[in-house]
This record gives sequence, structure tokens and C-alpha cells, in this order.
Amino acid sequence: MEVLGIVLSLFLLMFFAYRGFSVILFAPIFALLAAVSQGFSPMPAYTELFMAKAVIYVKSFFPVFMLGAVFGKIMEDTGLAKSIAHAIIKGLGKERAILSVVMACAVLTYGGVSLFVVVFAVYPFASALYKEADLPKRLIPGTIALGSFTFTMDCIPGTPQIQNIIPTNFFGTTLYAAPISGIIGGSLILILGMTWLTRRMKSAKANGEGYGTGHTNEPPAVDESNLPNWMLAVLPLISVLVFNFIFTKVYVWDPSLLDPFMAMKLPLMAPAVKNVVSIWALISALVVGIAFAISLGYTRLPKGGLAKALNAGAIGSLLAIMNTASEVGYGNVVASLPGFKSISAALLGIQVGGSPLVSEAVTVNVLAGITGSASGGMAIALDLMSKDWMAMAAKINMSPEILHRVASMASGGMDTMPHNGAVITLLAVCGLTHSQSYPDIFAMTVIKTSMVFVIIAIHSLTGIL
Repeated sequence: MEVLGIVLSLFLLMFFAYRGFSVILFAPIFALLAAVSQGFSPMPAYTELFMAKAVIYVKSFFPVFMLGAVFGKIMEDTGLAKSIAHAIIKGLGKERAILSVVMACAVLTYGGVSLFVVVFAVYPFASALYKEADLPKRLIPGTIALGSFTFTMDCIPGTPQIQNIIPTNFFGTTLYAAPISGIIGGSLILILGMTWLTRRMKSAKANGEGYGTGHTNEPPAVDESNLPNWMLAVLPLISVLVFNFIFTKVYVWDPSLLDPFMAMKLPLMAPAVKNVVSIWALISALVVGIAFAISLGYTRLPKGGLAKALNAGAIGSLLAIMNTASEVGYGNVVASLPGFKSISAALLGIQVGGSPLVSEAVTVNVLAGITGSASGGMAIALDLMSKDWMAMAAKINMSPEILHRVASMASGGMDTMPHNGAVITLLAVCGLTHSQSYPDIFAMTVIKTSMVFVIIAIHSLTGIL
């Protein structure tokens, strides 16, 4: 019965998220439902456990969410993101339509532009290109998903997306953790994803299917003459990557920086500088990137446009951080219940040769799938079990770097279930339905999920990071 209450709570959260209800409101409701079903008092469970864990998440990651959203909004409103997407898509041409859209998404995502901004920036060009090449419009979401939601989101070392940042806080690693494993995994995902989409395109052509007619949300023609020079537009992305590398790998942070604050006995303090260096580095790099983007695109903004873009980015980040923080709060309430002990023991018991990697991959994947959020599912999993996984790894002299990379890659696996917010937004922007385009998105999900276990196998056989 104890486990049944948790399962019912999880099912209701998935159902309501899929139906479009905000997890900010319903995550605590269903967390308390599970708590009450096992004899816990609802109000302490809400104010002292749910909110406490949500606040810890906000404290750790809100600056990255906020600055990332502001950077993306500036890149979008100044036309810099569209300029980069246009240059890549036009450069590769309609003969390589699928690859061009994937690479446009990949460059923007790896440069630090948020996934949602990438969707809005790339879709108009992807639609025009697919129409020119007479390829089915229903393939666009899967193509954008491959370029944005997979290898550049959490595989390739150094990516500044939140899915690659969260593990640093738990494992004391950097964004460049396990670089060879990440590159191998990312390359395999790109190859297999392109193979799938290419086969789908050829099959559609063989059946005489073209772009189609009667589509909704068709974008207006883009005024290409008014776009900024792409060679200038790409500078903010380069600056984020370069300065992030400098602040992570070159600049030496003083390990005693936290000492004066430790003496103040502040709540929620990081245990050591190494646990926050990656976050500090990315904050600094994003500030530089924002400054570059503003200096290059300021004249393209209408009067009051800068304030509008900055405000929109800041306000938009609140929704993103609170969605994820609510999921983290939910997970910690559930984890505190007696019924979760058997679930936790089963997940921790998934070991191969004493390695925690399979347990970690399965746990992160399952929680990401349940919450419909890569960052939310991973944050819950790491908050609950990272210490256990670290202890297992220490026993077999396993580097925390591979724990980081596996967690990061696993988070982007089953998170793209039908109720995932990014999936719903992507389909809405493209004017398509789940029945039309989700099969290709799901194929990317299967490929992505499978590659995590391939990387685990490669690491187990070779020990490479």
C-alpha cells in the first residue's frame, strides 16, 4: 500500500503535466497526497520539506537559469540567433536540408542559447527549407529535437546547458568531465539520429509525400536582407565558450574564497569551492556573452527594446526555475516516505561489477521520464542518491567524471516523453500534433537513452573518460 500511494501520485503528476497543468501548482499537491497516504502531516511536509528542497535548488541554479534566459532573449530579439541559423541552413542548402537544420540547432545550443529560443529561431528557416526541398513538414520537430535536445545538450564536453551544469554541484566536477566519453556518445547519437531521419525522408519521397498543404502556424517569409552578418552574430556564442573555458580550466579559483562566509554560518553554503566553480565560471561567461550580444545588436532593437528583452528573459527564467524546483521538491517528499525505501534499494541494487553507473543511468532516466524534465529528474536523482553512487565509485577507484557524464546524458533520455514541456512547445511552434511528429521525437529518445548504456559499456571495458 505504501508503494501504491507513490505510484498513484506519480501517475497523477504525469497525467496533469501532459494535460498542460502547471507543475508549480500540482507537484506539491500530489507530493502531499503521497505523504498523507502514508500518515505524514501535510503542512510540515509542504513548508519544511517540499519548500526547503525547492529553495536549495533555486539557490544553486537560479543565476544560470536567469542569465541563460537573458542571453537567449537578447540573441533572439537582436536577430543574431536567426542570422546564425540562416547562414548554416543556406550554406548547406536544400540538398542537405536535414543536416543543415540539425547543425543550426547544434551550434546555437552549444553556444549557450536556450533550447526554447533555438526552436523559435530555427523553425522559420527550417520550414522554408523543407518547403523548398519538398520534404514532409512532419519531420521538422524530430530534426530540431536531434540538434537541440541530444548531443549538444548534455554529451559534448563544455556545453553550457543546465543539464551539464547540475552534476558539477554534486560531484565537484567541471563542464568538461569525461570528454572522450561525451564526444563518442554525442557522435554516435548524431550518426544514428541522422540515419533515422534520412531513412524517414527517403521513405516519404518513395511514397510521393512532399511538404504537404493545409498546415497551421506557417511562418511568414523571413526578410533575409535585414539580418546581421553571421560572422558578427556568432561572436557572443564564441565568447561564452571561450570565457567559460578560461574560468574553468585556466583561471585558478582561490580555495579559501568561501572561508569568510563559512565563518558567518550561512545556510545552504556549498561545501567547497570546487562544488561551485563551474557555476561561477558559467555565470561570468554568460555575463560576457550578454555584453557582446548587446553591443552587436543594440541598434537593431526598437526604442525600449533592450529593457523589454532583459525583462522578458529575467521573467521567463522564473517560470523555468520554479517548474524544476517544484519537481525537485516533489521528489524529495516522495523520497522521504517509507514506501520509497524499497524503490530506492532496488535502484541502488542495479550494479554491474560493483559499478554504480547502470543504477545511476536507470534512476536518472526513470525520474526524468516521470517528471518530463531532464534537469528536474536529474536533480531529484542526484539529490537523493549521489552520495551513495560516489561511495560505490570510491570503492572501485572510479572517477566522479564518468558519474557526471552518465548522469548528464541519462537526463536527456526518457525526459522527452509526450508530456515534456519542450516537446509540447516544439510541436506547438511547428503547428503539428503528437500523432504527426512524435514518432520521430521518440526515435531520438530511444537513440539517446541507448547511447548512455553504450558509453557505460565502453568505459567498463576501456576505462576511458
